Amino acid sequence: MSLKQQLAEYLAGWRERVPLERQAIIERHIEQLRGDIARTMLKVGNRAPAFALPDATGSVVDLGTLLKQGPVIVNFYRGGWCPYCNLELKAFQDALPETKAAGASLVAISPEKPDDTLSTAEKNALAFPVLSDVGQKVGRAFGIVYDFTDELRGAYQGLGRDIPALNGTPGEWALPVPATYVVDRDGTIIYAYANADYRDRGEPRDVLAVLAKKANAA
Repeated sequence: MSLKQQLAEYLAGWRERVPLERQAIIERHIEQLRGDIARTMLKVGNRAPAFALPDATGSVVDLGTLLKQGPVIVNFYRGGWCPYCNLELKAFQDALPETKAAGASLVAISPEKPDDTLSTAEKNALAFPVLSDVGQKVGRAFGIVYDFTDELRGAYQGLGRDIPALNGTPGEWALPVPATYVVDRDGTIIYAYANADYRDRGEPRDVLAVLAKKANAA
């Protein structure tokens, strides 16, 4: 089953469980956000911002160091509490052998605290670095972070999601739009996928196709 199929299956169950009023709030927010993210997100041809972030064990992972070895897949996810994110992370884990065979590496980034990224890595048996972007400086540099409206904050509170507490940023209700980038060795973005609808994600097989095309053109 493709990642898209898994996400659609989970979404169908979500629509059955979640009250229609709360669903409507989410849908309104997605539509409001769609144009904003399309304008601000980094795109193919842009240079990726340099970053160095701690992984789940506290070691610092530097994009520049990874790029010396080959292209880097940079995946932004909302947090280990997000079921769509966990499906995506597992799909990228399944594709990791092919990613490495293509000469690329992979990192996942969330705004959660390092302790929580460790839980996410362990829960999903991830064999790639899971990085902590507390304060979301890197996410904002990629142009994919949005601030909650009051209405959206109320909807998340109704679901028991205290985003500031999860992210270790008191008072800041903000998240990244889930996004996947492929950064070439020279720092240029050669693949970019971000959607205001957090229930939609880029397919790992599409990322692998970009890496294969790059390798064949070399």
